[in-house]
Amino acid sequence: MNSDSDLQIAGDLLEVQHLLRPAREHPATVADFVGLARTIAADRAQWAPLVRYEATTRWYHRLRTGPGYEVWLLSWVPGQGSGLHDHGPSSGVLTVLDGELTERTERGTRTLAAGAQRVFAPGYVHEVVNGSLEPAVSLHVYYPGLTDMPMHAAQCTAVPATV
Repeated sequence: MNSDSDLQIAGDLLEVQHLLRPAREHPATVADFVGLARTIAADRAQWAPLVRYEATTRWYHRLRTGPGYEVWLLSWVPGQGSGLHDHGPSSGVLTVLDGELTERTERGTRTLAAGAQRVFAPGYVHEVVNGSLEPAVSLHVYYPGLTDMPMHAAQCTAVPATV
């Protein structure tokens, strides 16, 4: 019996467009939420006129709600970041709409260019930062809707001095 599934062979589900279903009116699965984010991202006329940039704090706007989920639009000027956090009981999809963001996790650092998506489960700890010289815009889908965003202390990676 061959244990390799299409997904194991293909790797990252988000990189295999033919396996993604079109967005449903009321998403119910991870693939549905990814599809919803991709559909919104593709409709620039829906979100671009709403974007604002704030020098002192990240700007955010709740773009849509549905049965048990929320969709948020965020802007990031250079240097702005989220701090190390998780999303409580919520799962989510992060989609970069414009610019470039950097995601830091315990597993390393990843640059996310426009079009990149990250899917995460409850308890996923990360920090998102605009480390570029240009502003960025991102879309965040949370299920259930975001009710908690616990902050985490940055882990010290310094090597202790020897005497």
